[in-house]
Amino acid sequence: MARNMVSLSALNKGEEDDFIAALGDVFEHSPWLVARTASARPFATRDALIDALMVAMREAAEDEKLALICAHPDLAGKAARAGDLTDHSRREQSSAGLDQLSDGEYDRFTAFNDAYKEKFGFPFIIAVLDHTKESILAAFEERLKNDRESQIEEAIKNIGRIVSLRVISTVTE
Repeated sequence: MARNMVSLSALNKGEEDDFIAALGDVFEHSPWLVARTASARPFATRDALIDALMVAMREAAEDEKLALICAHPDLAGKAARAGDLTDHSRREQSSAGLDQLSDGEYDRFTAFNDAYKEKFGFPFIIAVLDHTKESILAAFEERLKNDRESQIEEAIKNIGRIVSLRVISTVTE
């Protein structure tokens, strides 16, 4: 499957709209964060671009961070089963086999997703590319023991990792 790759040079030289169009989906349904980094161009390296994206995320207001967190789909949830994930999310969930769950595994993920959202008010977020189905389920169990504030921090940390991996897979130096 071909991916839409873009060079750092093209990102640096292009119009702001082109920059946002090329990277707008690295933050799940949140191109506004990419837009906030456009004025920081040119970036000397891909890592500098990633750093600027992380600064934009960390500097977002608390309500914006919650909106960013809530923009993420449930893992192995209804959107995944219906084929309604972004290309990035589909590839990531597929990498851990979340697109091939048995009915029992699907029910377990659904129960964890529901319990997590009930307790914290937002979806569970984990950098799926760094995990297996089993380690994700174990993380659900552990993180359900925590408080909401620590889970907001954990979600933002994981979004940072997700965005970094997405940029690495999209931008060439």
